[in-house]
Amino acid sequence: MKKGIHPQYYQATVICGSCGTTFVTGSTKKDIRVEICSRCHPFFTGQRKFIDAEGRVQKFAKKYGLKV
Repeated sequence: MKKGIHPQYYQATVICGSCGTTFVTGSTKKDIRVEICSRCHPFFTGQRKFIDAEGRVQKFAKKYGLKV
């Protein structure tokens, strides 16, 4: 392998911004912050959360002439 062209590889600490969980993995960055992790993500927990931000459902229904 050529020298000097590969990035430094670290043991990175991943921190979840939602639940605060931390775990260690390998990366080219030392610290990684994520918005949501596998412990609090609805797909992995089985808890679904539907959030209607800014009336998106109503906007869609109005656009296509649907009754909600």
